[in-house]
Amino acid sequence: MKKINASITAVGSFLPQTVLSNLDLEKIVDTNDEWITTRTGIKERRILDKGIGTSYMAINAAKAIIEEKKINPLEIDLVIVATITPDMHATATAAFVASKIGATNAFGFDINAACSGFLYGMSTASAFIESGRYKKILLIGADKMSSIVDYTDRNTCIIFGDGAGAVLIEPNSEGLGVQDEYLRSDGNNRDLLRIEAGGSQTPITVEAVNEKKHFIYQDGKNVFKHAVSNMADASEKIMTRNGLNNTDVNFLVAHQANKRIIDATSHRMGIVDEKVLMNIHRYGNTTAATIPLILSDYESKFKKGDNIIFASFGAGFTWGAMFLKWAYNH
Repeated sequence: MKKINASITAVGSFLPQTVLSNLDLEKIVDTNDEWITTRTGIKERRILDKGIGTSYMAINAAKAIIEEKKINPLEIDLVIVATITPDMHATATAAFVASKIGATNAFGFDINAACSGFLYGMSTASAFIESGRYKKILLIGADKMSSIVDYTDRNTCIIFGDGAGAVLIEPNSEGLGVQDEYLRSDGNNRDLLRIEAGGSQTPITVEAVNEKKHFIYQDGKNVFKHAVSNMADASEKIMTRNGLNNTDVNFLVAHQANKRIIDATSHRMGIVDEKVLMNIHRYGNTTAATIPLILSDYESKFKKGDNIIFASFGAGFTWGAMFLKWAYNH
């Protein structure tokens, strides 16, 4: 019996129409386009309207796949949403998404691993597929970061944007799909990148809101150092473990947090710039949505059998890399 691999067979995305440019941010906080661009590579980001939740973007990204592949939603077995901005606490956004796209035979749950959420979701979905019991899984990375960003804090408001990307994951018996993964976490530095209020340790109170503890906070310099070393280490390890050299790798699909972090990772891997895919200049850091948004933007470049490395780093800390062989021509 041939080994079953989990392969991506379709991609979809959704981005809000509202654009927040660096020039727009110059009017809000003490910053400028040159400063933002040189330090992050970001030029603009998308912002979802107030009063609309993350599920709206996730539903639309999922529908893009359903419509393109002409899938019967009743055939979907599982919906996973990777997000740190669920519509509400105590109820999975994935369950709501599954219901709204007509996937009434599916079950759904959320994954909270911040910017590594999609990568962790790929690992989770792969295990379900490889078990042989599940044939069609929708994995969606979606975040409405504008809902947790303080637009008076220039350290965070320049970085984040809103968006959603989705992939369909199905069994493959040709040796294509997910080949290997290297995932890690370290909770000792969780205070360096966090939202302090809103959990069981520090519930939302008037005082917490007044102190802006319900917004995302990061110690930029320390997070940058950890991100550079860990994402590059993971990517190098996955290559070494699978006997890949820099010419074997067709594309690096890295989490879009900061252009300098991506550059450091690609340089450690020895990958030429043409193989390093980026859209950070257009969307900023959309947290769990960055990798699937790259897949959606560059889908036409991928060829069946291409060796692709995914890499990410996020709050927690969480990080890792994945090696997969692309399963189709678009």
